[in-house]
Amino acid sequence: MVSKKNRNDVRKDKHRRLRSRLSGTPEKPRLSVFRSNNHMYAQIIDDVAGNTLVSASTMQDDVKTGLEKTNDTAAAAKLGEVIAKKAMDKKISKVVFDRSGYIYQGKVKALAEAAREAGLTF
Repeated sequence: MVSKKNRNDVRKDKHRRLRSRLSGTPEKPRLSVFRSNNHMYAQIIDDVAGNTLVSASTMQDDVKTGLEKTNDTAAAAKLGEVIAKKAMDKKISKVVFDRSGYIYQGKVKALAEAAREAGLTF
């Protein structure tokens, strides 16, 4: 009998393969996305130095205000705007998008498009 991997293990394998090709530099850091059942998290990371330059999540008050839920596409879009605004404040305009093995649709797509509209290029 062949056992099937669960969805999260498949995602982690995809993320490991993606990370072998993606890396954040000081000139073009990596925008990493993580989704949980209740919240979303985004970080802009310089992998050379090993530092998180900017971070935001739907648990923060500035993101959460005005949202009905913290785990839908509207919350993801708001998170994309906030992370882009914080990045622009730190003079970061170009990033590499790391979707962490998630499919590029729904919340991940909403976050990416909102960040692009707010000024980030990737």
